[in-house]
Amino acid sequence: MGFIIIKVTYPNKKEADKSINNLFKKNLIASANLINIQSVSKWPGKIKQVGEIMVLLNTKKENWLKVKTEVKRTHPYKVPCIAKINAEANPDYEKWVNDETDSNP
Repeated sequence: MGFIIIKVTYPNKKEADKSINNLFKKNLIASANLINIQSVSKWPGKIKQVGEIMVLLNTKKENWLKVKTEVKRTHPYKVPCIAKINAEANPDYEKWVNDETDSNP
């Protein structure tokens, strides 16, 4: 069965919460994990280190394009990180992820 984890970074918790709540309202994710991180990147042409919130979104594989589109539509960054990770877990958890995102309201 499997599912996907979608990694997205945000500048702060307020922006992350706004996006997560939108995805839950549209029944596109089963859960989200928020993690405080330090990001180091080259933008534009300069190395910068900033604090961010990394969000891991759990959803069924079929929701990839919908979640990616919705995140990009509302994200404050010009070039957001929206990365898909194929995942496998214990069967009960996979079933739960897929059941929770089975139908849109």
